[in-house]
Amino acid sequence: MVVRSGLLAGCVGAAAIWWVGTPAGVALPPGALVTSLGELTGMWAGVLICAQILLVARVPWFEGAVGLDRLVGWHRTLGTSVLLLTVTHVVLIVLGGQLTDRQSVWAEFWSVTVPQPDVLTALIGTLLLVAVGVSSARAARRRLSYEVWYWLHTTTYVAVFLTFGHQINAGAHFVGHGLLQLGWTALYLATAAAVLVYRVLLPLRAVLRHRVRVYAVVEETPTVTSIWLQGRHLDDLDVRAGQFFLFRFLARGHLGTAHPYSVSYLPTNDLMRVTVGALGDHSSRLRSINPGTFVVMEGPFGTFTAQHAGSGAALLVAGGAGIGPIRALAHQLADEGRDVVVLHRAPSAAELPLQQELLGHPRIRFIPVLGHRHDLPADPIAAPSLEALVPDLRHREVFICGSPGLTEALTRSLRGLGVPPHAIHHEELSMS
Repeated sequence: MVVRSGLLAGCVGAAAIWWVGTPAGVALPPGALVTSLGELTGMWAGVLICAQILLVARVPWFEGAVGLDRLVGWHRTLGTSVLLLTVTHVVLIVLGGQLTDRQSVWAEFWSVTVPQPDVLTALIGTLLLVAVGVSSARAARRRLSYEVWYWLHTTTYVAVFLTFGHQINAGAHFVGHGLLQLGWTALYLATAAAVLVYRVLLPLRAVLRHRVRVYAVVEETPTVTSIWLQGRHLDDLDVRAGQFFLFRFLARGHLGTAHPYSVSYLPTNDLMRVTVGALGDHSSRLRSINPGTFVVMEGPFGTFTAQHAGSGAALLVAGGAGIGPIRALAHQLADEGRDVVVLHRAPSAAELPLQQELLGHPRIRFIPVLGHRHDLPADPIAAPSLEALVPDLRHREVFICGSPGLTEALTRSLRGLGVPPHAIHHEELSMS
């Protein structure tokens, strides 16, 4: 509600500036009307792109209240609106000028952009935004590696910088209005400051304070690897079971991007652990990383935590490497005196990492659910199978960590068994 109210207030404020600067009492000719509407869509795009960046600026109190997965989801949705408004802005400005000047569309496009340096750089920024938007479409995202998508996405900051100048120096509602120019500039400076502080300066301070390195690399199964990390004052990170960090390993093949991995062993003063499945190029290469490698960590993030467990009993379901955060969460809940059942869905017994740590806890009941679905007589995560495995699941808080398909199927089964929505918890780690 607060986010929606903020977005609405920003758009209303931009519309008020546009309205005040639009001639009143005179019917605008078609060309001027279309141009004016183009200016309005451009101002809305300017407000919303700042909001879109702020959603993923990693502001701690904001992320803690909402959850990074929801913020990333809102960021994606808002990105579509920004892209449509930006393209509409360009089209309406060119079309409005063409109607006024009575020349061809291409001649108008040339006269609007080339003679005006600020507009020309804004066009380059717009093309970058379009490229980012296209790369984020589902069909394109499936074909791009995370690394390519990540670096293409970072050009959004360049695009915003390139488009800002023409708003102040060529925007009809800002030219000659110093106070409005100052306010609009303050909006962009505040956005830049949030990014600088929360995505650069604070992570850098954490790097210098904790000095994290790879301590050991353990092959848990053929497809799952645990990375033990050593540093200073790691318990000051205030990590909760179920949370994750963005990790950048300072080694060849890992420098280019930061990836989200959940904590499987909560930090002591000098040690912590993440457990990672080989799901892509980056995660597959982790098992070959050398001890002693420096690590840049950003976080912790996430709301997939024990604070949502309102009852005294919990069912935790993991798929594959999802056992990492589930292991940490199971130990915390069990140590708090709760009755904990852990289901681990895996193809075979050889693909059950960390099972000994779960079997060894007296308050945790560990149930492996093995086999490929098409080889089994019944779907192991269908409602009848779940009820047979955990008869009292209706009275448990349920935490799910696995693939989107597993999460969706489990949620559907649990809802069918009468588990209320507020008792089903899951979180997406993907940043794209």
